[in-house]
Amino acid sequence: MTATSPRIDLDKVAALIREVAAVEILPRFRNLKEGDTRQKSPGDFVTIADESAELALTPGLIALLPGSVVVGEEATAKDPAVMNALAGDAPVWVVDPIDGTGNFAGGNEGFVSMLALIQADDVLASWIYHPITGEMTIAEKGGGVVIDGRRVASFQPAIDPRGVLAYGSRGVPGIASLVDKRRDRLKQVKSSRAAGIDYVRMAKGEIDFTFFSGIMPWDHAPGAMIIRELGGHIAYIRGDETYRPSQALSAAGILSATSHATWRDVHDKLFGE
Repeated sequence: MTATSPRIDLDKVAALIREVAAVEILPRFRNLKEGDTRQKSPGDFVTIADESAELALTPGLIALLPGSVVVGEEATAKDPAVMNALAGDAPVWVVDPIDGTGNFAGGNEGFVSMLALIQADDVLASWIYHPITGEMTIAEKGGGVVIDGRRVASFQPAIDPRGVLAYGSRGVPGIASLVDKRRDRLKQVKSSRAAGIDYVRMAKGEIDFTFFSGIMPWDHAPGAMIIRELGGHIAYIRGDETYRPSQALSAAGILSATSHATWRDVHDKLFGE
């Protein structure tokens, strides 16, 4: 991180994420009881594990970085004004305790815990942890990306790009129907139904682009750090091509790719004339 950025021990944050997952998430996997799962909106699930993990992470993160604030998915669902902190001067932890809640609630192992550190609308570091496998991906601004301690090489040019198109009820009306009409223009692979997993797949070279109609920062800020550090490009599909987490309340769709050229090609095929 730069000299003006908050100093944080990346490994201590990773240890906190692992600890909370071990206490609040894993014991509830495939062990949810009646009433432990509900829908915040159609197709948008939350479980007692999401809420308990977010509550457990919050004091630990603030202790690691005094003066910071936490913007959690579940807290924001109750009070959208929490999002205003993203563009402020204080360091902000953006927390998604279980990304892929639908998978988790259905007993599917395709879920991760995600975290990003943001200041003045800029992503400084991120963590994506898979509680089942124990895999930890850490990205730091200017410091690259490591998966389980192994540094990840920068993206290579995509000869025949293939990727994920994840769209549905979330996001701006009309985007999903447009993508559905034009999806055959691109080579696709099946989404994991967890954005964090798909971003890690990009880091591993398994896919070359992702598009998501839902754009909330807890789903994409961690992945944005990975994409940028490996030389890729991530942006909303309209307007300024700089990814800013705070714009999620007004932007439409988010597209990432292993290069700006691939990003532009995918964008034109989906949203061009």
